[in-house]
Amino acid sequence: MSKPLVIVESPTKVRTLKKYIGKKFNVAATSGHIKDLPPKEMGIDIEKGFKAKYLQIKGKSKIIKDLKAAASNAKEIYLAPDPDREGEAIAFHTAEILKSKERTFKRVLFHELTKKGIEEALAEPTELNLNRYDAQQARRILDRLVGYQVSPLLWKKVQGGLSAGRVQSVAVRIICEREIAIQKFEPEEYWSISARLKGGEESDFLAKLAKVDGKKAEIKNGETAHAMVEELKNGDFKVSKVTRRTKKRNPLPPFTTSKLQQEAINRLRFSARKTMSVAQQLYEGVELGPGEPVGLITYMRTDSTRIANEAAVEASEFIKGQFGDNFSIDAPRFFKNKNKAQDAHEAIRPTSVFNTPEKVAPFLDEDQRLLYTLIWKRFIASQMQHALIDQVSVAIDSGRYTLSVSGSTVKFQGFMILYNYDDSKKEDDKKQKLPELSEGQALALQSIEPKQHFTAPPPRFSEASLVKELEENGIGRPSTYATILSTIRTKGYVELVNRYFRPSELGLIVNDLLVKNFPDVFDVEFTAGLENSLDKVEAAEINYTDLLSEFYGSFDKELEAATANMISVKGVGIETDITCPQCGKEKLHVKIGRNGTFIACNGYPECDYSRNYERDEKGTIHPIEPSFELAEGKVCDKCGKPMLLKQGRYGEFLACSGYPDCKNTTSLHAESKAGTGSNTGIACPEKGCSGTLVEKTSKRGKTFYGCSGYPECSYAIWEKPIDKPCPLCKAPFVVEKTTKRDGTFHKCLTDGCTFKEAVEPVEKA
Repeated sequence: MSKPLVIVESPTKVRTLKKYIGKKFNVAATSGHIKDLPPKEMGIDIEKGFKAKYLQIKGKSKIIKDLKAAASNAKEIYLAPDPDREGEAIAFHTAEILKSKERTFKRVLFHELTKKGIEEALAEPTELNLNRYDAQQARRILDRLVGYQVSPLLWKKVQGGLSAGRVQSVAVRIICEREIAIQKFEPEEYWSISARLKGGEESDFLAKLAKVDGKKAEIKNGETAHAMVEELKNGDFKVSKVTRRTKKRNPLPPFTTSKLQQEAINRLRFSARKTMSVAQQLYEGVELGPGEPVGLITYMRTDSTRIANEAAVEASEFIKGQFGDNFSIDAPRFFKNKNKAQDAHEAIRPTSVFNTPEKVAPFLDEDQRLLYTLIWKRFIASQMQHALIDQVSVAIDSGRYTLSVSGSTVKFQGFMILYNYDDSKKEDDKKQKLPELSEGQALALQSIEPKQHFTAPPPRFSEASLVKELEENGIGRPSTYATILSTIRTKGYVELVNRYFRPSELGLIVNDLLVKNFPDVFDVEFTAGLENSLDKVEAAEINYTDLLSEFYGSFDKELEAATANMISVKGVGIETDITCPQCGKEKLHVKIGRNGTFIACNGYPECDYSRNYERDEKGTIHPIEPSFELAEGKVCDKCGKPMLLKQGRYGEFLACSGYPDCKNTTSLHAESKAGTGSNTGIACPEKGCSGTLVEKTSKRGKTFYGCSGYPECSYAIWEKPIDKPCPLCKAPFVVEKTTKRDGTFHKCLTDGCTFKEAVEPVEKA
């Protein structure tokens, strides 16, 4: 009798599953999606209820052939792609390809790849979830409706090759609006006063002025501050009130996807994409010995803080044995979820607490070890006793002034013995250790100091704080954050400078156009509302075609208006408030050329003034005046005379000093790209190198990718690196190639690795 077939999403899972169920089941993999919308057309029939046209993905023929061969004798097929919306779509498409009258399909959800988790899932299969599939279809169609109709508009009005995304463009908007807020910010002066005091033989301590005449101290200028200091110097200081209390500090819940990304970014300096890649490896299975692959964590895409009761009990047993009864709790600690619709999976936790980081470390690489340790400690800490913090606050009077000081000590470490979260590093832990003070006690002034401060602008977003912002605003889903952050950088809309996002000039221009012409579609609240609606589709509260109809009704109107009214940055450009210094009549306009943005007189061709420009910290545009300096070491390859460095409409270039007899010019664009090309953000794979791969251009104008650490590191490749690990050999990145025969595809560069996957060709204007 033929064995039932289990079909999973990732080839890596096949190995883990075969270990546990290989005698009873055959196992195969789809290697991701096998069907998708067509790459060169929208593929959505709006008039027929938004019917989607799904095609077999190019390059998947062999995989589909292998799936059909594996299923040829199977009467029962267990569809077990990832337990989320994307996995549900893969399950539906797989069933369509393998459907047969003699064949039955069951949906299996593997939340953890352990013997127990696999056997329980197979023992309780479910039906394919149409509502979850509809939610995935709705998201895919929404993204296609926006991307395939707004992007061509940007190609026409701004620059070829640009893209607009329903969610990615909102993320860019958040970064741009923060940058504008920083530019508009006007710092305000304020002062603080600190006094060093001492009581008898006790050690001295620092107290700060808190109140003046019973009201909060607000010192606006130095004159006022120095006058107060002089008054305090002549006053007496006495302790007026001592307040002591013991504060409980509770552990945080186990990780959700977004919280794991934030913590890994902050603590481990991982990117969001790297975090998800390593977590996927831990979920799919790591060999803890020859032929012993085990999934070390539960499914890593989840919005839930829910945990299984047996997992909490297991943690309690471990805590008692490892730390003692004082650190354990009487009953499991459970955490409430904010969003019930996203409670399909548990929080991210170890599949067994007895697989301690020390035990599994020999079988993990460094990245896996670091992330697993973080997940393991967070979960164990969530089931430990709270910490107790002794706090003391002291008020000190001196005439009409009141100073304050506080301190804290840890009375009982509780969970903090294992995992101390970032919030604990706030003010509490900065409080100084105070001597014993009593009410009415006289204090001696040792020194007093006024200090000038200025209010600070809102900070730029780091990867971690942007993930937090997206989550708090309901933009996208945690499983998509890594892709969003990667895409907005790859498209050139933002740059990551010293770990903080800044919008590029292109990003500011595109964002301004999209916000003005699509006030609803790229609105933060509107986008968050769509996410909630997608949850309602999955919960069977609304029909997905109704959602699409409502969205498209307003979007179509905005699209029509934008097509007619959006400013052409290629042509007219965006007007500035700067009058042309050459003709003195027309305004300068920001335009985009083949080498980027520049400003030019709106009176062209009558006035041919144009310049590159830069923005100051307030966002004000300043033209960069042309340079006619000798380009050191550069000579004309036609006449041998020195080359001059000049500034033109499309940036710096080299021109022969023998002009007009010799009119030879050379673009510096390629040379500048070779030195400081756009950074991919992908770590150089050379061992011991801390550089990243940067886009460069060879002397013959061909693009390649080399290490930013050149010449110390000479690693270079011709293919474009893509920031996703190889699903077969776990290489840190794959590359993208395009050939006439195969189109555009991803492949692995590792010797002996056969990974190759077709992708959508790059759309061109």
